Amino acid sequence: MLGAGSWGTTFGKILADGGSDVVMWARRPELAREITEAKRNSDYLPGINLPMRMTATASMVDAVRGASVVFLSVPSQSLRDNLIALRPHLEDGTLVVSLMKGVERRSGSRMSEVIRETLDIDPSRIAVASGPNLALEIAREQPTAAVISSESLETAQTVALLARNRYFRSFVNTDVIGTEFGGVLKNLIAVAIGIVDGVGYGENTKASIITRGLVEMTDFAVAHGAQPETLSGLAGLGDLIATCQSPLSRNNTAGRLLGQGYQFDDVVKQMQQTAEGLASVAPVLELAKAKGVAMPIVEQVKQVLDGTLDPKDIAPHLTTDDDEPQGERSNDDAQDRSGGALWRPFKRALDQLRNGGRRPRRD
Repeated sequence: MLGAGSWGTTFGKILADGGSDVVMWARRPELAREITEAKRNSDYLPGINLPMRMTATASMVDAVRGASVVFLSVPSQSLRDNLIALRPHLEDGTLVVSLMKGVERRSGSRMSEVIRETLDIDPSRIAVASGPNLALEIAREQPTAAVISSESLETAQTVALLARNRYFRSFVNTDVIGTEFGGVLKNLIAVAIGIVDGVGYGENTKASIITRGLVEMTDFAVAHGAQPETLSGLAGLGDLIATCQSPLSRNNTAGRLLGQGYQFDDVVKQMQQTAEGLASVAPVLELAKAKGVAMPIVEQVKQVLDGTLDPKDIAPHLTTDDDEPQGERSNDDAQDRSGGALWRPFKRALDQLRNGGRRPRRD
């Protein structure tokens, strides 16, 4: 496990509680010692006892030596540099799993794309994990589900079998694009929710933004080749709900500080951990523009970050300044005015769960 922050340490605990021997890589030797000797990570998971099967080292080389699977949980903007350091020591056939939910700012690439390019490995050796996964809740062993995605179903299943225990269950799919973009985009909507929460708006406002945010997420992901039902599953709707409603969410917290009037630089200073949504806003909007996808909520988040929009003005606009009534979904102006648009995402989510995280068969 490369990265010993809250999520990396929590996922290491998931794997160890599932029966694996886990070696953490921590940059700071004192943190590595604490994990190994005291079975604690007091900086990121205070009060949590870590399994005996977890150890840690400050040496990346020692951490990955002999590993059958390498999990990556580092800030998305530092991934490429870490992969360059990892590449000479990665053994042939080792699987690589991304736990990160961001896009690279300078290239707009998803994390799996950065992994494939930098390590020069076959996509079948790469997997990504996503879902409603607030680290501290899972570390406290509250029941949670996630989805493991890979272009290779065999790889996804292999990783999912490792990431299972009495409180954590992993489903699988092969829609890497949808799974990754779900994890990225929900962060941006969570920042918007935090902003309106900080301003003092109530539940109606937040529910409206969550619902319209899911539309933006789905339209964006599908335009890039994702399956729409993935965004109605754990990596989309599930993660969106958890991230938007919880004070444990770093992106929600960052947005709330913005809504309370703090400037961007001050928010970054106050955050002890990375809020991936703040770094992903600009590259996501560039990708959306290239595909002709409208993302008004995300646009307004960027305006707040840039200081060109007063946080209290984000909610009245919600998704458009156009007074002309619009269809709830992009195809509603042309067809399907039967009122089924609200039900379909939840039906797809239920179907996905019934089918073990896979797309339902169609007649």
